[in-house]
Amino acid sequence: MTTAAHHAAGDLARGAHTLLFVPGDRPERFEKAAAAGADLVVVDLEDAVPAANKAKARADAAAWIAAGHTCAVRINAADTEHFDADVSALAGSGAAIMLPKAEDPAAAARLTETTGSAVIALIETARGVLAAASIASAPGVVRLAIGTFDLAAQLGVDPTDTEALAASRGALVLASAAAGLTGPVDGVTGSVDDPDRVRADVAYARRLGFAGKLVIHPKQLDPTSSAFAPSADDIAWARRIIEALGTDGVAVVDGQMVDKPVVDRARSILDRA
Repeated sequence: MTTAAHHAAGDLARGAHTLLFVPGDRPERFEKAAAAGADLVVVDLEDAVPAANKAKARADAAAWIAAGHTCAVRINAADTEHFDADVSALAGSGAAIMLPKAEDPAAAARLTETTGSAVIALIETARGVLAAASIASAPGVVRLAIGTFDLAAQLGVDPTDTEALAASRGALVLASAAAGLTGPVDGVTGSVDDPDRVRADVAYARRLGFAGKLVIHPKQLDPTSSAFAPSADDIAWARRIIEALGTDGVAVVDGQMVDKPVVDRARSILDRA
């Protein structure tokens, strides 16, 4: 796989708003997932694949990537018997790698050294949350993501209880910002046929500083994308800020002082628009 392919997968992993999982042992779904409109397809070798199908999923994923497709692959965790084979199959492939149960920054760095891939560190444990700042700063890590279901199970809380997981989400937002990464990727919404639930989950995550979401079905793509897009009011406000500033360092817009941090936020909104 070429250096350009490595860069393509890494760039998508850095900036993707929608990351759509597809089971690694269902190769007939790979093209459908790629055509569904997600920013990044994540071929899943972990939770979506039963143990008996792990080898098949690994081979199917590697073949699809070798055919020229850009994607990420969620491998099996480092403490499983499938990890080494997953890493070997993806070395030099150009795919981004999603590392589940990420807890050790050194392990994440070694994964990049071994494969040459950009790494999305999926934080799913209390140890991972507490190490988030170090993981975000590890060489090769381009994004953090939160696995709310596994984390909630360990903490003994409801994964849909936003208050219970607020501190953990906040830790990933701060860690990402401190390391200069794009805002982290929020966990999945279990309701496939409830677009309002998806939009509400994304709106909440956005308020905290998240910039992406793990998606488990194409039906969730449109509500996710629309919820990440700035509103018409946000865009109008941002344009007023940029227009009012001109060449001055400070201005007053809508009765509020405008200086560089406000301008930076306005430009970020217009970039997303």
